[in-house]
Amino acid sequence: MKSLPRLGVGIGWRPEIDLTVERLPDVDFVEVVAENLGHGDLPESLRLLRERGVPVLPHAVSLSLGGAEPLEMARVEHLGAVASALEAPLVSDHVCFVRAGGLDAGHLMPVPRTREALDVLVANVLQAQRALPVPLALENVAALIDWPDAEMTEGQFLASLVERTDCRLLIDVANLHANAHNIGTDPAEFLATLPLERLAYVHVAGGVERDGLYHDTHAHAMPGAVLDLLGELCARVDPPGVLLERDDDYPSDEELAAELAAIRAVLT
Repeated sequence: MKSLPRLGVGIGWRPEIDLTVERLPDVDFVEVVAENLGHGDLPESLRLLRERGVPVLPHAVSLSLGGAEPLEMARVEHLGAVASALEAPLVSDHVCFVRAGGLDAGHLMPVPRTREALDVLVANVLQAQRALPVPLALENVAALIDWPDAEMTEGQFLASLVERTDCRLLIDVANLHANAHNIGTDPAEFLATLPLERLAYVHVAGGVERDGLYHDTHAHAMPGAVLDLLGELCARVDPPGVLLERDDDYPSDEELAAELAAIRAVLT
């Protein structure tokens, strides 16, 4: 298994906060939504970060690796081209599907945790890996509902995926918090079951509870429970990197810097 770099503490790069990301202290790496980039003409802000030696990791949202329909290889090839343009050490997407029956859900839909669904996911991941120039990490998603007749826990499902594809893991502890609240995922079992030696990096983010459900909004400050789960993960493994996601209602530079400092405090 090819070793991946130590990444440190990072933040999701978005056009709305490009100047903020450039001037925030101690940003060790950034992540960018691959579908928002062309691979021929990178934004000036990303070129500047690359010139500083800051790794930029492409994060895809549209491969639909858990879907029953054939992969759209143009999407996989685009992700690979962005990775090459950024000289990225790895790429990532999600354990989910986003399309079915010719319709796009506009959301990362959880995959049923059955052996049949796992077979489909594994086949798609192996196909994508063959077309990608760098390792692929896959992320657990947040769910508001759970599919019936699950044959595995979420941790067992992901562990089997890793065993059969040799993919890396991108663990989102904010999504784990959401699933514990919404569908009863056991965080301790989840973390104990996963092959944490395959961990590529970690996501943290904020959300809000509404009408008894926790929504992973990326538009609110991180709750203490998410930082607690990060601490539980760190008690089991030294994460290569931890990245703060923010996608809406962007706060001041000072507030973002304080969130990054809170992440570092958990890691030390």
